[in-house]
Amino acid sequence: MSNENKNSEISEKLEIVKDAIIKSGYDPVTQLSGYILSEDPTYIPDTDGARKIIRRLDRDDILAELIKNYLY
Repeated sequence: MSNENKNSEISEKLEIVKDAIIKSGYDPVTQLSGYILSEDPTYIPDTDGARKIIRRLDRDDILAELIKNYLY
């Protein structure tokens, strides 16, 4: 898988997770930050399979994608 495809896949999955967090009534910044720092999956709700999705992603890849999107 090319780096561009990997980044696109991570972005798409993070969008699903973000929507599930919002749908559950939580702040996505707080919940994703907590997950990235602790790797505690309970920061991510089970809504729409978000917890399973986030656990399949490497935290370093998530952080890199978030920073890339912020900087560019």
